[in-house]
Amino acid sequence: MASVVVERATPGQITLLTALHRHCFQKSWSAAEFARLMAMPGALALLARAGPDAPAAGLLLARVAGDEAEILTVGVMPAARRRGLGRALLEAAADRLAGEGAGALFIEVAVTNDGALGLYRGLGFEEVGRRADYYDLGGGRREDALVMRLALPGPAMRA
Repeated sequence: MASVVVERATPGQITLLTALHRHCFQKSWSAAEFARLMAMPGALALLARAGPDAPAAGLLLARVAGDEAEILTVGVMPAARRRGLGRALLEAAADRLAGEGAGALFIEVAVTNDGALGLYRGLGFEEVGRRADYYDLGGGRREDALVMRLALPGPAMRA
């Protein structure tokens, strides 16, 4: 299998990001939401491909605020899961966000999302909190989110 390619997404790719998000999540974001989030200071949007000639199959949107960073969304198309795209996106984001001065990276994940929890824990994320009833599942059902944190290397460790 070809190696995963991760590249920075541009505002010109909002339609692609929106389409990917729609295929990854039951409740997806609009193009206007992506445009607003990508225009924020410190925003980082990434796309992942299974190889240099493969179509984009994963996305990540994050932002840096001071010395912390937050993953706003990360997703991989169902047919491309468990092939390293999610890991590659998170590793690339952590590296780039650390380069922007972030010392910690946060992410929220549904307590029942075992695949994502395994990936995040495998990358070194640790549970630091819980948000009760964070996700609206529809039909009056809600689900808690775990807040997870990854310590990012400081400037001396990156040198």
